[in-house]
Amino acid sequence: MELLLIRHALPTTVDNRDTGREADPDLSDLGRRQAAALADWLCTGPTAEPVDAVYASPKARAVQTVAPLAERLDLEVVIEPLVNEYDAGEPEYVPMERLRALGDPRWGAIMAGEDLDDPEAFRDQVVIGMERIIAANPGRTVAVGCHGGVVAAYLSHVLGTDRVMFFEARYTAISRVAASSSGHRSLRSVNELDHLRLAGIPLSDV
Repeated sequence: MELLLIRHALPTTVDNRDTGREADPDLSDLGRRQAAALADWLCTGPTAEPVDAVYASPKARAVQTVAPLAERLDLEVVIEPLVNEYDAGEPEYVPMERLRALGDPRWGAIMAGEDLDDPEAFRDQVVIGMERIIAANPGRTVAVGCHGGVVAAYLSHVLGTDRVMFFEARYTAISRVAASSSGHRSLRSVNELDHLRLAGIPLSDV
């Protein structure tokens, strides 16, 4: 089977530090355009391909990214809690690209993995979640709407690298993993963005 690991589209900024409520941003207007371009590409683009199931993390930004695809395919979005991002419960969310553009030191800390209390535990959680999806979908192509940290963690497992946060997935980028019934996992592509280039849609609003 094949996993299409899709980082969510561009979300809004949320600051709930005054209430302590978890930040769970919706997609921005640009993010919704990115998600629509993703659905167009996978359903009717020059390399359109069958997608048999659509999964997502519980976060709104992940669900909203793959919702247009699921709607086009007349499929339900299945929630897999273990492919949630490591920032679950945090009251503030600022898009990574905005942090980088502003020169915010938090961007460097995130990319260095310093934001993770236990990187290996996070990777283990993600692997269990992805393997549950694989086990439930033998021989199928499955799109998984998730997060940059989740994509990096699972690909670090597939590649056997020690560093969990070893690269930056881009908004709505597709990374492909082939999963055989024998247990072998192989990386087929990383950060596919042709759907945004073809539609002339930018990656960020900064």
